[in-house]
Amino acid sequence: MAGKGETKARILDAAELLFAEHGFKDTSLRTITSKAGVNLASVNYHYGDKKTLVRAVLSRYLEAFMPALQAELEVLLTRDDFSMFDVFCCVKSPLLSLNDFRINGATIFMSLLGRGYTDVQGHLRWFIVTRYDKVLKLFTTAVCRANPSLDPETLFWRLHFTLGATVFTMASSTALCEIAENDFSRQISTQDLVERLVPYLAAGVAAPIEQPLSLLREEPTGTQ
Repeated sequence: MAGKGETKARILDAAELLFAEHGFKDTSLRTITSKAGVNLASVNYHYGDKKTLVRAVLSRYLEAFMPALQAELEVLLTRDDFSMFDVFCCVKSPLLSLNDFRINGATIFMSLLGRGYTDVQGHLRWFIVTRYDKVLKLFTTAVCRANPSLDPETLFWRLHFTLGATVFTMASSTALCEIAENDFSRQISTQDLVERLVPYLAAGVAAPIEQPLSLLREEPTGTQ
């Protein structure tokens, strides 16, 4: 008979894989209990409800990722001058270290973050912003120091696009590695993908600010 700790871990493992593959909304507690080989009462006992289970799944990664990211950012912010490339390099090592934490950990972590946005999991974003407020502020400070001309709205959009590109790349890493091998005869790893991604993201965030064409067009003021 499985102990409480083992049952709790089985629930988390099953939920993690199902959430990453199918999303939070489309994964029911009954599907999770079936994959974990436990009853619904066990989920309710250990986690209470689905929202708490969602946070617990992501927390396993956040508790490994966020302290490592904070340490990298604190060192970076002692420097007088650094670029957006340097800021993203702070993320690289903590992200890749998740592969040592769990098999394909970096890919699963980014897939879960992406699901949090596409499934409109407002409680999950609130949880991350509230629990890891200090780390997120350090990251924002580093971005603003590297790019002092960015206004808050532009910063929002560029970081949003950054997250989207990162989630897509990491979530489709297996397919991208297969394409690289089939089309270019190159065997690449997750680390290779991140190495290629970082300068692309840095250039995007640091790009010159230009007004969208829709805002540059003159609006009609009346009929002739």
